[in-house]
Amino acid sequence: MPERNVEFGKFGARGARGSDLVARRLDELAGGIATPITVQRGLMARLRYLTRTGHARQAAKDAGLTVTDRTLKAWLDGRRSPSKKNLERIDAAYRRVRRQNVARHLLGRLNRQGRGTRVEFHPLNQSGVARPHQRVVEFRSMNVRRWDRIVESWAAGDHASLDTAWTDGILPDLGSQWGAYEYCTSVGFAA
Repeated sequence: MPERNVEFGKFGARGARGSDLVARRLDELAGGIATPITVQRGLMARLRYLTRTGHARQAAKDAGLTVTDRTLKAWLDGRRSPSKKNLERIDAAYRRVRRQNVARHLLGRLNRQGRGTRVEFHPLNQSGVARPHQRVVEFRSMNVRRWDRIVESWAAGDHASLDTAWTDGILPDLGSQWGAYEYCTSVGFAA
């Protein structure tokens, strides 16, 4: 059984952790506001999303957006603009609250009543690796039926738990060469 990669890229291979690619794909599936936060429209849309209900306001505070109601009202009215640091906090809070709101729906779509979702693994880029050190890796696909831990970790923003759920829970199903897919150029799936 292969172990986790310790020195990825030592011989020139390029790619990203599969769990990071999964998190990016889940973010894409979750959708959200496309306008950047640096534009007034994007800022207002995020602020409205974070303040429309009491539950959303509490989730925003839990996510790190700790400003007074007076400041928040001034931002919404356009009388004041948030600092760069507060823009980052607003965007991070928005992403976290959006993930929490979408997670249950996304989990149902990915699990599909036990049928699961087809996942494609595109292998790492070995163009910079000397021939004797190259692995034989190829495009693989498999059906993933257990998304609960992955989506739960993603919604909480817990990257270590997501990596463990992906690497120890899903990749071994690829067979004896699962270690070759810990890093990939892309991981694709739809929901």
